[in-house]
Amino acid sequence: MAQTLFGYDAEKRRNQLKPLADRMRPVLLEEVAGQQHLVGPGKPLRLLIEQDQVPSMIFWGPPGSGKTTLARIIAAMTKSSFVELSAVMSGVTDIRLAVKNAENDFQYRNQKTILFIDEIHRFNKAQQDALLPYVENGTITLIGATTENPSFEVISALLSRSKVFVFQKLSMDDVLGVLKRAAQGMTPDEGVLESLASMADGDARHALNALELASKVAKDGRISMQILKEALQRTHLLYDKGGEEHYNIISALHKSMRGSDPDASLYWLGRMLEAGDDPLYVARRMVRFASEDIGLADPQALVQAMAAYQAAHALGMPECNVHLAQAAVYLALAPKSNALYEAYAEVASDIRERPNDPVPLHIRNAPTSLMKNLGYGKGYKYNPDFEGPVDQDYLPEGLKGKTYWKPKLR
Repeated sequence: MAQTLFGYDAEKRRNQLKPLADRMRPVLLEEVAGQQHLVGPGKPLRLLIEQDQVPSMIFWGPPGSGKTTLARIIAAMTKSSFVELSAVMSGVTDIRLAVKNAENDFQYRNQKTILFIDEIHRFNKAQQDALLPYVENGTITLIGATTENPSFEVISALLSRSKVFVFQKLSMDDVLGVLKRAAQGMTPDEGVLESLASMADGDARHALNALELASKVAKDGRISMQILKEALQRTHLLYDKGGEEHYNIISALHKSMRGSDPDASLYWLGRMLEAGDDPLYVARRMVRFASEDIGLADPQALVQAMAAYQAAHALGMPECNVHLAQAAVYLALAPKSNALYEAYAEVASDIRERPNDPVPLHIRNAPTSLMKNLGYGKGYKYNPDFEGPVDQDYLPEGLKGKTYWKPKLR
């Protein structure tokens, strides 16, 4: 009796120590925020759950949209054992242990197992291959969660055995509803929850984390806009990935690299990455910068930028931060030239003004006798047959002598 009481007290204390986001996690389909296209009455996934016919699935959607929550609800509604693994922390050994336990549960308790793998895109091919036989023979029902396109990140054999469900980003109203339920017992000032819901950018988990931090530092439970702002800074939510600050900081990074300042480049890069911005977005901007602001002044700049992009795609954060840092410093220190950028801009302008200038006859292709008779290719000088420059025009007649490429270096 005493042992049961102590166990109850311990469980109660553990629940009190859980983050607010975990304590507020829905337990019923009706409580799920958003995703009504999946779990609304009569929708495909809901019908599968209600009929206890849940297949292996991939949940693809943005952070904080409810992928883990829905996986837990499915396990509860289908009376399945729920095993959760993180692809960042787990490997083949963990998969084998989960499978062994699933076999025992089915054999001795007649209970199915849902194996939930968070960030399944982080599993390599061998790790994903290890899941295949157990998905095929029904030992486990796999639910993989990913923020990346599964077409590129999940092996085709596993993808073909799974149903993909796409989660939508939560609306501001969805997040606000979650916050209002969580804020019972708190005293937020007018407009505080609305501001938080707006800045959360569809991520209910981050919004709840910020609300919890704000409530802990608030006096008498009153959460003012100033307290919210401090909480947002500490949880990185003030950096709105879709708002003005995002564009201010990417502009600062771009201009710091253009200004050949490696220290400022590293700082603004860090501001983006540590705030949770998409490393691939940052890498894409660096690839553009490598040709727009450096170009042929240092052709290796594009090689460095592309290598950083590939590393970011393969590893993700936090591992790829050093690769992006390397690229940022390289681009900052490289010689600068915008000759390519200006040359193409001038080309585009001429094409808008003269969109249909004909190709000169002598450099046209002449695969048929008719074309040859019409003069296609006539008079063309095959450059390898000549020593030195060949006196031959390649631009349309109306642009003859035009110069676009004007090399310059600073």
